Amino acid sequence: MFDVPEDLKAILDACPGWQVAGSVAELTELAVGDAVDGWHEVAYDVPGRGPVVEARVCRVNNGIAANYLEPYMRRRDPDCMVIGDARPTNKPRYAERFGVGFEQTRAETFDWLKTQPLALLPFISGVPGKGIDAIAVVPANAGFFALGLALLQGILGPDEIRPDFHPRAVVYVAPPFRHTHFDGKQVVVHNRLEHLHELFSYNLYPGPSAKKGIYGVLLALGEREQWVTAHCSTVRIITPYGKRLTVMHEGASGGGKSEMLEEIHRERDGRLLLGRRLADGDERHLILPRGCQLQPVTDDMALCHPSLQDGDGRLKLIDAESAWFVRVNHIDRYGVDPHLEEQTINAREPLLFLNIRAVPGATALIWEHIEDEPGKPCPNPRVVIPRQTIPGVVNGPVRVDVRSFGVRTPPCSRQAPSYGIIGLFHVLPPALSWLWRLVAPRGHANPSIVQTEGMSSEGVGSYWPFATGRRVDQANLLLTQFREGRRMRHVLIPNQHIGGWKVGFMGQWIARDYLARRGPDPFDPDQITPARCPLLGYALNSLVIEGQDIPPIFLQVDRQKEVGEDGYDAGAAILTDFFRKELANYLVPDLDPLGRQIIECMLDGGTVRDYEALIPGLAIVADEDL
Repeated sequence: MFDVPEDLKAILDACPGWQVAGSVAELTELAVGDAVDGWHEVAYDVPGRGPVVEARVCRVNNGIAANYLEPYMRRRDPDCMVIGDARPTNKPRYAERFGVGFEQTRAETFDWLKTQPLALLPFISGVPGKGIDAIAVVPANAGFFALGLALLQGILGPDEIRPDFHPRAVVYVAPPFRHTHFDGKQVVVHNRLEHLHELFSYNLYPGPSAKKGIYGVLLALGEREQWVTAHCSTVRIITPYGKRLTVMHEGASGGGKSEMLEEIHRERDGRLLLGRRLADGDERHLILPRGCQLQPVTDDMALCHPSLQDGDGRLKLIDAESAWFVRVNHIDRYGVDPHLEEQTINAREPLLFLNIRAVPGATALIWEHIEDEPGKPCPNPRVVIPRQTIPGVVNGPVRVDVRSFGVRTPPCSRQAPSYGIIGLFHVLPPALSWLWRLVAPRGHANPSIVQTEGMSSEGVGSYWPFATGRRVDQANLLLTQFREGRRMRHVLIPNQHIGGWKVGFMGQWIARDYLARRGPDPFDPDQITPARCPLLGYALNSLVIEGQDIPPIFLQVDRQKEVGEDGYDAGAAILTDFFRKELANYLVPDLDPLGRQIIECMLDGGTVRDYEALIPGLAIVADEDL
């Protein structure tokens, strides 16, 4: 047995029994432990209520399926994080939110764990040599949660634990406290001690804890050591002509990170549906005989560790996860994504399905979503897929050529203006690209989290909901990345809507394939122009892919008749006001002086060329004299 913190030793000495899980196979068995008629109920005694069932779990042919009884528990609550310690933070502290210090709840948590049979999972948060030794302490009857954590973060078997393995992070899971202490809400408490990061998960949805909670542990480590774990997917794209391009796609939840790794969705006749006009149902199609080959690198979390960087002006990164937490709400029938469907049906290793309608002993199908209420499918069905089973996955670090940012946009019209004024894609100077990561719009109709009203921000890097420290420290770390990574192209890509047209993720897929074909070279002067809204950098005048012109109304939204210049300008005012409000949070004394200059440039109505001068990077517009 390896060394564990003293508080954990006391728990293990007192509890009825514990086991160190050594493999995913062991946890798959644990997940369905005492199943009756194929179903295992994850239930806990709650004083005053009796047994409360949190989830029902069954074994299926392709893994384990778990479903929560409460619709609220089927997605992440964006306000679940609180800080239990007194170290510097901009996040709500436990005492501020609940009126008492965390020490009492911490002690009560340990007392409760002493009454439970437990499963222990040793793992490394991050990657070996660039992460942190960690262990999770999970009630044995919540084996499906332990399975999800082991898939996402990896699990160290008996032969893989180093002699010097010493956990510096511990995850404690105590589900009934959601009812006894937190009025049924998801709560995750980070308690940053001198030499130990404690994470207390008081719910069984893995999003806030097993995934984003561990993300918070990595961000805290990077804050101390001055590096970032980026919130992004990454894909190496190989064109039909053998040209390669690596795209790093960041964005708030719902911003298209997982979709950047997906093959283009086609109509039955093979065409691509570029968009459908909301006003009259008019459609625009493209014919793309052959798409690009995709080699996935990361799905959601990427370590940008200093040991990877070689000073060539391009960021290098490596996947921080062992599995991917894939949302499949857009796969609502057979045949939408044959590649992912085949991969999950004929799984090489057990998968974990969440919010998928399943039957014991059958095959879980990713288009069979449970319903939050009759006729209303859950918007956040998920499947956890081990990365080593993903076809073409790239192991090891990669250099980034294009750094993109995704925004989930609402429809926009003259009668109902919104920030849905972003064209198929825009080219940004690095300084403006950094600003987008500070404001990180959470976006329209977000399927992954409990919905909030109006336009809201996911915060710095779009990973701010998971960070435990100060906003300005993360802003400065990101600015250093942008200052040093000058040999990358920066773009902004919307999804769902372009003005008055419903596009889903098709615009993103077309932008991806187009950028791979043309590479990061400068644009011809007649192909690109400063956008009408300076926050959108440069807009395209034209875009041709495989000999087909993309209609200009998809490139510049003010050219759509239902939007026009007046509707566009009203939407630009909404976006500008949002930037002004969010950027005010960063004007604090510790902000890097260059960062202050960039923010003040925006507040003073700076132009795209003003931003270009602040962080010179790759030329955006080609020199006509060359």
